[in-house]
Amino acid sequence: MYAGLIRLRWLMWMAVVPMLALAGCASAPSSAPPARLGLKLAPAALGASISVQQHLKVERGGRIDELDVALQVEPDAVDMVGLAFGQRVLTLHYDGRQLTSWRHVMLPSQVKADDVLEDMQLTLWPAAAIAQALPPGWRIDEQGLRRTLYLGAEPVMLIDYSARPRWSGTVVLQNLRYHYRLTIQFAAPDTD
Repeated sequence: MYAGLIRLRWLMWMAVVPMLALAGCASAPSSAPPARLGLKLAPAALGASISVQQHLKVERGGRIDELDVALQVEPDAVDMVGLAFGQRVLTLHYDGRQLTSWRHVMLPSQVKADDVLEDMQLTLWPAAAIAQALPPGWRIDEQGLRRTLYLGAEPVMLIDYSARPRWSGTVVLQNLRYHYRLTIQFAAPDTD
């Protein structure tokens, strides 16, 4: 029984590692700009209602971790559930004004719902909506199926899409600042 408990805790820890990578670094050196942008775009700014399932693969430091996510965006709210080994590890709800979240006790404190929401919005929301909300010194550029986020003249994040709309096919996000690669595979929609 004790060995089973240790294995369960180890599996839960392995399940939350991808969320650490998604959240990036929680803090930056004092001489660096803030670690996160603080983006909280209105759900309606997506310009569509979507309900998708995603399989996430995070590569960082020679390690690969995976997580399944259910995401629903309506004009009045964003809802997300993160699952690892079939168990819920994180939920978030954002109504355009307030972000509420639930975290599994095994989820490290560095994983913040604000950071997960920000990465989601940088990937899925239209570049024009993101550009309007960026703080001074930041800019976003979109050419074809590639999106690049810059701090000054330095690229910070590259996002490559395999298809349109942005929430179909495969999306590959390379965070050049925090050195991780996130591959998002969207499940094909059910057809009757």
